[in-house]
Amino acid sequence: MIDRIFAAASAGAIAIALATPVMGQSNTPLSVRNSFRVGTSGVACTAQNAPSDPRIGGMFDRAYRLSCRDAAGSVGNVLAVRRTVALLREPNGPGLPSLDCGQVARTEIEGLGPVEMVTCRDEAAKVDYRRYAIERAGTAYLAEGLAGYDPALRLALASIVRDAPQPGEIRVASTEVSDPAAFARVQAGLLEAADAVEEGYTRNNGGRFAESAEFFEAAAARNRDNPRRHAESLLNQGLQLSNLGNFEGARRMFDQATGAVPRGDGVGQRLLRNYRAIDMLNQGRSADALSALSEPVPPVSDEALEEALRAGVINLSLSDQINRENLALQRLGGLDPGLTEQERAEVLDGQSKLLAGIAHRQLGDLDRATGLFEEAAKAIDAVRDGRVVSTGFLRSEIQMELALIAEAQGRLEDARSAFDNAVAAIGNSYPNSPALLAARARKASFLSRSGDVAGARRLYEDVVKAAPGVPDVGPTLRSLLGPYFKLLARAGDADAAAATFSASQVLERPGVAQTQAVLARQLSDGNDEAASLFRLAIRRGREIARQEVEIARLQAIEEPTAEDTERLRGAEAMLAAFRQEQAALTSQLSAFPRYRALAPQSLELTDLQKGLKAGEGYYKLIVVGQDLYGLMVTSAGARVLPLDGQVSDLEKEVQTIRDSVVTVLGGQTINLPFDVEAARKLYVKLFGQVDAEVQSLDHLIFEPDGPMLQLPPNVLVTADKGVTAYKERMKNPRADEFDFTGVDWLGRGRKVSIAVSPRGFLDIRALEPSRAPRNYLGLGSNALPQERPIGVVASECDWPLAVWQRPIAPDELFFAQTRLTSGASEVRTGEQFTDSKLLSDKTLDQYKIVHFATHGLVSAPRRGCPARPALVTSFGDSGSDGLLSFREIFDLNLDANLVILSACDTAGMATVSASREAGVTTGGNYALDGLVRAFVGAGARTVLASHWPVPDDFDATKRLISGLLDAGPDVPLAQALDKAQQGLMDDPDTSHPFYWAAFVIVGDGAKPILATR
Repeated sequence: MIDRIFAAASAGAIAIALATPVMGQSNTPLSVRNSFRVGTSGVACTAQNAPSDPRIGGMFDRAYRLSCRDAAGSVGNVLAVRRTVALLREPNGPGLPSLDCGQVARTEIEGLGPVEMVTCRDEAAKVDYRRYAIERAGTAYLAEGLAGYDPALRLALASIVRDAPQPGEIRVASTEVSDPAAFARVQAGLLEAADAVEEGYTRNNGGRFAESAEFFEAAAARNRDNPRRHAESLLNQGLQLSNLGNFEGARRMFDQATGAVPRGDGVGQRLLRNYRAIDMLNQGRSADALSALSEPVPPVSDEALEEALRAGVINLSLSDQINRENLALQRLGGLDPGLTEQERAEVLDGQSKLLAGIAHRQLGDLDRATGLFEEAAKAIDAVRDGRVVSTGFLRSEIQMELALIAEAQGRLEDARSAFDNAVAAIGNSYPNSPALLAARARKASFLSRSGDVAGARRLYEDVVKAAPGVPDVGPTLRSLLGPYFKLLARAGDADAAAATFSASQVLERPGVAQTQAVLARQLSDGNDEAASLFRLAIRRGREIARQEVEIARLQAIEEPTAEDTERLRGAEAMLAAFRQEQAALTSQLSAFPRYRALAPQSLELTDLQKGLKAGEGYYKLIVVGQDLYGLMVTSAGARVLPLDGQVSDLEKEVQTIRDSVVTVLGGQTINLPFDVEAARKLYVKLFGQVDAEVQSLDHLIFEPDGPMLQLPPNVLVTADKGVTAYKERMKNPRADEFDFTGVDWLGRGRKVSIAVSPRGFLDIRALEPSRAPRNYLGLGSNALPQERPIGVVASECDWPLAVWQRPIAPDELFFAQTRLTSGASEVRTGEQFTDSKLLSDKTLDQYKIVHFATHGLVSAPRRGCPARPALVTSFGDSGSDGLLSFREIFDLNLDANLVILSACDTAGMATVSASREAGVTTGGNYALDGLVRAFVGAGARTVLASHWPVPDDFDATKRLISGLLDAGPDVPLAQALDKAQQGLMDDPDTSHPFYWAAFVIVGDGAKPILATR
């Protein structure tokens, strides 16, 4: 990961210099920046250059569009023009509707003093807007936008007038439905194509890889008619995928770009060469990186461009340069004409030497590496005498590499000095960035290796403390924090446990954790006007994301028909309308203080401990790189545990246990004798150091990570006694090898819940139970079709009709109905159980428990097809596909204490692409991010999901669910499940974990199924 961070930073730094040279971000006047953050805390908002604003006249006029996280569209505009601006007569900026304005008044803005102000209203949408104006030194400044974003308007105006960022908190409505990458997607949509490229390089420079990818994706889509820029955007998309660890996706993108870069394009070929080498270094393939760097590239000379210009020929390369220089002149007032093609090539050649030096350093050839770093520095400094500011990242990385060489040679003081130089260089150009935190983390690792443990811990603590305020930092820091976790685990005291808890929250979490946070906010706010606005804003946000996917699909059609073109225009118009409406909704939410209250970015260990009851323990598994750690937390204390082995070992151990539970071969489910010895060894590995605490727990809350996301912890074995007894029985040739009675399972005699994050668990625990008037809705046993209904268009990626011809028996549904009669219960099967009826049903929020007993489809129907999680239903109205899809589940309106998914492997994941198609802009590719997440998003406080196909033999699933619902209304869910599971554990026919252990409780199992008190 060290090389990955360098690679992105250095490549981005070069590319920024090649596109439009910029000064260090910490001291550059705003008037020469492409974008800047508005304010210093609160909700993240930015101002982005908007050269297409029709109100701009002269070359010194400027315009910006304002965007804020969670608002899908622009929230306002800022204008700086050398003419008079009258508040009531100035035309509205882009994105603003027709408004009715009141009287002009005067108000005070901090840092500016008195300014003119007017409040306007969009009567059609019932939304207020605000305008501010002030004149200074012959320039008129105007800020306008949604009144709910008034703090952003004020700070943006003050920043533009003073030509420097102004401190201040932006406390506006936040729905928490987006992450930094989703916000970057909104920002990219507001920029011109050239600015999107530049901003992508800027984010890349700062180590914000996921955000950078969004800008380059937008640039690639808009530059389809400019082959050179399109190829450059594709290359950078590939680079970001590599930086994020998606090497297969990066390879595909590089292959696509290879065909798009002309062989004679010297700059493009150098980018391709260097980026492929960076990808190899990211994968640890140093020798392959050197091979990639040895590929020949065509020469680049500015003389050819000059000859073409004298001849009156403006070729593509020259056109790009003229456009770039004109844009720079407009923005910078003629201060910098931009780098020439030859200068770009020279900087790229300098980078290639730096990359070769890294490869040689990794291979142990330190002398050769040092020489290459010297050559790289000379090549970079030869371009304009070293005055290209944005190549500072290259110099910084050279210092970082020299520090590593000095350390390897035992010159520790030289190494420390070089690390300090590298950190200072990055901090000057990109303060408050992942790249800066990464550089500091790398220095902390050096301090640890050199014996300064106290200094290393202090520096790591500073990095972790700063991380919540730095967007897109998780992917960058994930493996760089590995040495920190080792230090803390080695210390093992209470302070180390608290520090481990804080550091673990920097790492990425499953998307379902974020969905739980949104659900908690939605359900905790009742049903007043604000809550309705919140829910509507959430829905509009999903519709926007879905519309973006559809637009990308239409744009990718190589030879669009007239109908395709018309659909694209309609989709773009609809997207613009959705964005404007969603931004207006979040503006209206700002009138309600509870939506302006910012949720904490991270929790303290004491926050979790206060939320735990007596007899409860929270065990958090933490995967950092290849290393494994456990954190055991109770209300009385906490311990951090170094765990034996690596992630690769855990993967094999989990797969061994899963294979002994159930294996699917040729579509057939096969059971083998359960590997109790492997289950016992894994328990010792994960819980052996805290066995006494675990044995005394009444309720274990387990937060899985890595491979354990795919295995219910209940199947682990807590004592040797039952294993020894089983092995003794197996000495008898006539013994039943499927009889596991007497085994001490972790899931026996205690409640077990699955959490996806500490905050998610506490949020769900704090929620009031459902107020739905009816107890139970059972759904399943689809109608048996003889053929695919007319009107359902079949494709090669549809599931075969046989999927619908094996409906699940509804016995467990009808039994549950007989046990939950008070408060009204209902079962819908056959023709009453269709996808179209469920999607149009407005009464689903009237049930406290919603129970599905049907087939779950979590894999792809066949190779080469996308995986889209879904539940099988009956075929319904015209257009019905007989599936309740991941996307459609999000659109259901539930108010349920519990959703039971009695189907196949419903604890599985949804891919990132399936998540985006569903309108979900965060998460994906994690177990539990599939159907579980969809039902949480629909309104389920807790989901009972399965890790493998639920069995029909011995009525096991019917007995399990029946026992669960027969426990009584005030019995905690996890206690009821434990009792039902014990009944199966004690029956030799169903004692194999296949029959009783599939289901896990995602949520708070200490809550009752149906509370009567």
